Amino acid sequence: MKRVFVLLASFLITLTLVAGCTGSSSGVRGPITVGSKIDTEGALLSQIIILMLRDNGFEVVDKSGTGQTPIVRKAIISGEIDIYPEYTGNGAFFFDEADSDIWKDADKGYQRVKQLDKEANNIIWLTPAPANNTWAIAIPQKLAEEENMWTLSDFASYINRGGYVKLKGSEEFATSPMALPAFQEAYGFTLKPGQLVTVSSGDTTQNEKEAAQNTGGVNAAMAYGTDGAISAFGLVILEDPKGIQPVYEPAPIVRGVVFDKYPEIGSILAPVFESLDLKTLQALNAAIAVEGRNAADVAGGYLTANGFLKQPYTANR
Repeated sequence: MKRVFVLLASFLITLTLVAGCTGSSSGVRGPITVGSKIDTEGALLSQIIILMLRDNGFEVVDKSGTGQTPIVRKAIISGEIDIYPEYTGNGAFFFDEADSDIWKDADKGYQRVKQLDKEANNIIWLTPAPANNTWAIAIPQKLAEEENMWTLSDFASYINRGGYVKLKGSEEFATSPMALPAFQEAYGFTLKPGQLVTVSSGDTTQNEKEAAQNTGGVNAAMAYGTDGAISAFGLVILEDPKGIQPVYEPAPIVRGVVFDKYPEIGSILAPVFESLDLKTLQALNAAIAVEGRNAADVAGGYLTANGFLKQPYTANR
């Protein structure tokens, strides 16, 4: 009888260890809480993460639209969320290295933030997308042609000689040392309070639409390199000849304690993010921002069409 109890105890210990390795004795893994920033691409990429994890047997809690960068960053460090899409270039701001040129090199910047975030916060940076979603300023093509204004140097000259500018962008764009302040310092111009309209959201579509239509006198807008609405609204992005901006490649970042438990998350998401080049992201973002399609439907359609999902996506499943 004693041997029976010993064998039974051994079996139960083994079963417990197996369940611990898989995350659940029922085969369901998680839950994993997914967050994102409040913008078009944040919605797109978070839905891609959510759909891929669910398709691979994870229970997922959708907390996309968590907030602007400081809020979503705080959320992952505190454990309120487990994973969200972030941008490599933000490492320069997170770790006070804005003066380093390393962030202007895609691979070096990725390796640097990957190292720093692991050491400081036990946050793991997964495979990034090969697309630079850098900060930018967009103006109507008509204005660009009339004033021969194609670069930020041209923009600065136009402002300094009294040209009319009213730029609309997020509060983060207006205040982050990596964004508008960096442009102003490098190119020698200053936007006065009456020349700058700030909003809480980082979603650029409405701002770009207003710049295109001159709504409320707005004739310039904060933009991102992967925005889908630029060409649709007849805007042009002003070139940054001095290379002020870091490279901002989107990548999923995940808490180390979660990654240690489920390292397969990296291999699940890597092929998808590797497929998201600049043109692909612009097209997907345009489907949401310009065509008005649901972010989950756009993400699901892309994942299905490219064979990333085991089970084809259907809307509202």
